[in-house]
Amino acid sequence: MLLSSSLLLKPKLKLKCSLRWLNTQKSPGTSAVSLKRSYLYVPCSSDRMLEKSLTTNSDMVIYDLEDSVPPSVADKVAARARLSAFLAVLEYAPLPYLPPRERVAVRVNDITTPFFWDDITNIVPSKAVGSLVLPKVHSAEDMDTVSNAIHAAGDRPPLGLVASIESARASWNIGAIAGWKSNFSRTGGKLMALLASLTLHPHFISPHESINSPTDCADTSILRSPSRLELLYTRSQIVIAAKAFGLEAIDMVCVNYKDLDYLQDECRDGRQLGFTGKQAIHPTQVDVIQSTFVPTAAEIERAAKIVHKMARVHALNLGATGLEGEMIDKPMILQADKILNIARAANLKIPHVDES
Repeated sequence: MLLSSSLLLKPKLKLKCSLRWLNTQKSPGTSAVSLKRSYLYVPCSSDRMLEKSLTTNSDMVIYDLEDSVPPSVADKVAARARLSAFLAVLEYAPLPYLPPRERVAVRVNDITTPFFWDDITNIVPSKAVGSLVLPKVHSAEDMDTVSNAIHAAGDRPPLGLVASIESARASWNIGAIAGWKSNFSRTGGKLMALLASLTLHPHFISPHESINSPTDCADTSILRSPSRLELLYTRSQIVIAAKAFGLEAIDMVCVNYKDLDYLQDECRDGRQLGFTGKQAIHPTQVDVIQSTFVPTAAEIERAAKIVHKMARVHALNLGATGLEGEMIDKPMILQADKILNIARAANLKIPHVDES
């Protein structure tokens, strides 16, 4: 296998990959939280892109068989074969830098295409893949179609499923999609996240088009502008539906991958809305995304104070208490615990709280 041989013969690449993936696998302390802040798309149209993906520290790596691959039959077949060979290396090569399966996903072609079934039958058996990203999901019935195909493809460990919300119909059916459950508890897949994708796919935006000019959003006729205000309703829908059913909510792609300040602004906006992560189309976006979708130092300090104060109150059998003039209630305690768990998982410093 060419890819396997090329990887094995590159000691510098091996060392670099090993260190980068080791950095993403640091001990999370006492936290059981598994961070999935960045979803990096990797086109399967070239071996170079696939090999380069091994140097990323992205929480999730999405090998893309859909929009990043030209739509011809020859290109789709070649991309699928290329990915299958690559996954065989990830599955069997005893190399320390290969990503764990829970961080590896594949975006298959949507269920209306002639490529969907072959994508499923080729990808599902791989033990290197932990989840599938499903484009253009419009309804819970679409999820049933995917689940039935996964079940028919053979017995394997349960797959995580990520539904991409890209249309007006999907937004209308968002509650049913988020609440969907497979008829096959083990082999049908389990929904784990919703993606906000109500925008033109970045691969089809003209290189001459300024990011500051409005862009027609596919299917919804929404005009996208730098403020993102026109997408507030649809993005909020996705967050609320995801939270209602215990799913991750992953924000839309920032297509202006060269402007990292603009990306950070989008990340802050998404985090304020309740998104837990963001999709990325370039490796340079990953660090900005992952450093923004975590609590700030001030949030961590306040959370530590809340938890510490409540521990003292309970130890002394006291009643209600407050912090900095604000009453501490149960939702605040739960939020503080959540912030500290995320901080531990991200290896962020949790300050010592003074007893005073």
